[in-house]
Amino acid sequence: MTNVGPSGIPSPSRLEGKNEAMVVSWFLGLGSLVPWNSLLTIGDYYYDLFPRYHPARVLTLVYQPFAFGTTAILAYNEAKIDTRKRNLVGYILFFLSTLGLLVLDIATSGKGEIGNYIGICVFVACFGVADGLVQGGMVGDLSFMCPELIQSYFAGLAASGALTAALRLITKAAFDKFDNGLRMGVMLFLTISSFFEFLCILLYALIFPKLPIVKYFRSRAASEGSETVYSDLVAAGIHTKESESVLLLQDDEGKHERLSNKQLLFQNIDYALDLYLIYVLTFSIIPGFLYENTGSNQLGSWYAVVLVAIYNIWDLISRYIPLIESIKLESRRGLLIASLSRFLLIPAFYFTAKYGYEGWMIFLVSIVGMTSGYLTVCILTAAPKSYKAPEQNALGNLLVLFLLGGIFSGSALGWLWIIGNGKF
Repeated sequence: MTNVGPSGIPSPSRLEGKNEAMVVSWFLGLGSLVPWNSLLTIGDYYYDLFPRYHPARVLTLVYQPFAFGTTAILAYNEAKIDTRKRNLVGYILFFLSTLGLLVLDIATSGKGEIGNYIGICVFVACFGVADGLVQGGMVGDLSFMCPELIQSYFAGLAASGALTAALRLITKAAFDKFDNGLRMGVMLFLTISSFFEFLCILLYALIFPKLPIVKYFRSRAASEGSETVYSDLVAAGIHTKESESVLLLQDDEGKHERLSNKQLLFQNIDYALDLYLIYVLTFSIIPGFLYENTGSNQLGSWYAVVLVAIYNIWDLISRYIPLIESIKLESRRGLLIASLSRFLLIPAFYFTAKYGYEGWMIFLVSIVGMTSGYLTVCILTAAPKSYKAPEQNALGNLLVLFLLGGIFSGSALGWLWIIGNGKF
């Protein structure tokens, strides 16, 4: 027999579908950053086409304002936004923009002209809008579900980096001996990335809302006053008498009073600052510093590609470490100290780039990836505890806003490596 809660909704302890939900969450996380990580990992191709335009840094600065601005607008209005439509529009925009990069390269025959560069920037801006739609929407949605789902989603985000880096190494090696091999590898790579985005559209639209554990948490969220999940419940077949019984529970206004976004932010300002600091540091180094400030060495054009791959691999591995409860960091003071201590890596990178060997640079990039992934999951699984579903949704959106703000700031600060040091 299935346990039944006070609202008539089955108890999650007896529901099937948790493992399936974790797998789907992982793939949805993968699709949320495949386009962006694709841009990072084909940086060698864009530097070959546009050597004077600093593509790794410029494309990052094009992407981030749109991602941050979209997230800010949606975080402010999250309580009134249909989460299903928001996420589907985001994944569709990811798919069309990734496909657009491929079509643009074919149409221009891979020429390094300014028109081609502007076109790439337009599609990158679309990536930013899609990121603002999807990442905040998914994190907000998963924040009122069990912590394993949000951990799986963020592991998928990191896996997108590791997977795209691995695919880039394979395609680069496969076509390395061919004339125009660099471009051929990139075209194959963008085709595979487009497929992943199309897969995410199908998973989110057809599979995810019908999983029993997802239906349970969304039904419970509706019973606690959430207005963002109604379309998802209808898509899952929870309508007519069942949906009416859930929605009738919203009549008691006093029961469903929730903290405002301002109150939630003040109560969790340390978590928000932690995420901001983590990603300021990370994106002041990756990818621009690795492509432009690490000097020349025996690996040649492979060096930056390998460093990005190493970062992504450690970022992925570290996001599974918090699953081990004994080594999961939950102390708010400990998380803040750990986030601040990462800034000691800045002088370490400076002196390693000037005087160190490749091995030391690989070690430092590994530390950045490991700490970034581990701390992110620790924060985003700890912060939503003890809140009601609508508050957890709002808090998830706010935390993603600070995360993207850190990425934007870090990308802007990354230019200081050029301005202050003349590319070493």
